[in-house]
Amino acid sequence: MICVLSGGTGTPKFLQGLKELTEEIAVIVNTAEDVWVSGNKICPDIDSVIYAMAGVIDESKWWGIKNDTFITHSRLRELGFDESMMIGDLDRATHIIRSELLRKGYSLTETTRSLKNRFGVKAEILPMCEEEVATIVLTKDGEMHFQEFWIKHKGEKEVLDVVFRGVEKAKATKDVLNALDKCKGVVIGPSNPITSILPILSVKGVRERLIDKKVIVISPILGNKPVSGPAAKLMKAKGYEVSPLGVAEVYKDFLNVLVVDEGDKGLVGFYEYEIVAFPTIMKGKDDAVKLAEFVVEFLI
Repeated sequence: MICVLSGGTGTPKFLQGLKELTEEIAVIVNTAEDVWVSGNKICPDIDSVIYAMAGVIDESKWWGIKNDTFITHSRLRELGFDESMMIGDLDRATHIIRSELLRKGYSLTETTRSLKNRFGVKAEILPMCEEEVATIVLTKDGEMHFQEFWIKHKGEKEVLDVVFRGVEKAKATKDVLNALDKCKGVVIGPSNPITSILPILSVKGVRERLIDKKVIVISPILGNKPVSGPAAKLMKAKGYEVSPLGVAEVYKDFLNVLVVDEGDKGLVGFYEYEIVAFPTIMKGKDDAVKLAEFVVEFLI
């Protein structure tokens, strides 16, 4: 079994390729960006993983369901209700089922397993913890939840720091620890190191398990720019260089192999870890499969 640590966007693309090679996958997913909207629990990163692996994700945005409509969202606005996120009708059904299961006493792990099974996904998809953790972005205009920073303010605010509220009380679930103990290796996908992966690593029990594992990291930074999203601004706020080497610094205490894009092949070599180069831009499933094949070779 291969464990993958995932946030949104980059890693779900990679997972589309990995699932073509093996069904023995456990994806440990960031939940620090979860939020309640219009009475329903939204788990953006979990849903992106489920939708990507089910083949229904909207690949133009890499969130939500392809060909979705927004009739309910539009109607809510017409009635004077300002829904904070633009939620599609098909996507909303997922949130309603999740919320009803949670209200009935199911854990987030149980709820996620039920949802991924309904979508026909065979891989394990595991929330990083059961406790509530929130990514809070500190700006000159005050602190705000990551979703407010990214959706309402479009990531334009100057970032002073990023904290994970509640993480000190969070512990990895038995399912997460079991997956990490049994897997042959761990892949950290090309997701934002700060807001997608650091929350997972900050949960009690996770980082300790990685020390004795083969860990391969796919850099989401090409040169000095992220493939997408606000990673550059957030890495700077946490004191990391915006570069593949800055990415490596985030994971240095357990990193074995860093995969950089071919454009950064000048970095290839042996440091405290190994750096290798391969095309990391995934424009379609074929690119994702090729990258997955390259990465899996390091776990065999």
